[in-house]
Amino acid sequence: MGVSVARIRVLVVDDHRIFAESLAAALAAEQDVDVAAAGSGPAALRCLERAVGEGRPYDVLLIDAELGILPTGGTRAVLVPNHGGNGLADGISLVAGVRAGQPSVRTVVLAERDDPRRAAAALQAGASGWVAKDCSLQRLLAVIRGVLRDETHLPPALLTGVLRELTATRKHRTESERLIGSLTPRECEVLRCMVAGLGRKAVAERLFLSPHTVRTHMQNVLGKLGVHSTLAAVALARRAGVGPADLTGVPLSGGPLPGAVLAGNVVERGGQLA
Repeated sequence: MGVSVARIRVLVVDDHRIFAESLAAALAAEQDVDVAAAGSGPAALRCLERAVGEGRPYDVLLIDAELGILPTGGTRAVLVPNHGGNGLADGISLVAGVRAGQPSVRTVVLAERDDPRRAAAALQAGASGWVAKDCSLQRLLAVIRGVLRDETHLPPALLTGVLRELTATRKHRTESERLIGSLTPRECEVLRCMVAGLGRKAVAERLFLSPHTVRTHMQNVLGKLGVHSTLAAVALARRAGVGPADLTGVPLSGGPLPGAVLAGNVVERGGQLA
């Protein structure tokens, strides 16, 4: 009787169909690899859910770094449940969504070009590796098997740039945390409501305060954080790890004002507090 080989379940996620199918076919030739391909973020999430339901979860996802990004620089709608933001995601945000929903799954980002900033963002999102799309099959297989041993794989040429980016990000986060620490508990509550995208009236209803009092708190938050807009305050809060207020069961009758511009979960009108 032959010895059974433990098989590695791999899902290739790339919206370039020919590349995805070609890579999946090459990997499938390996004795210990089971592989499938998905052409979008939503398709990948459906594959993940189905695999878990069948008791055969994927071990590794190979995700296109540019997944969902249009040639013009826009972003296609890729729904990532249980992840921050407004549900729109690129490939790196999909990494974060998978990390949050199925932390046992290892993710490796496939990139057409070296980009220290995006590689650092991928690692911060939870990726275990960043690999060039034109690397050899042997190199890719080594990375797949390596990340299953909890290794992190980066091209040597990217290492210095990625470390520089991670150091800078940490410095910004530390400064953001210091500024957040200057807020009072009530101001922190108001800031979390701002992160959740609530307008002044909605914050007042949620915290049982007058709109005038809420406006004062918002102005104090901006002043202490050294920013001049809601968007900037929310961006700083997110860098410091401040999450949105839990809006479960909260009526949004005092939500975004007519004509407000939504950017992620943030509401701003003409650069002023909405």
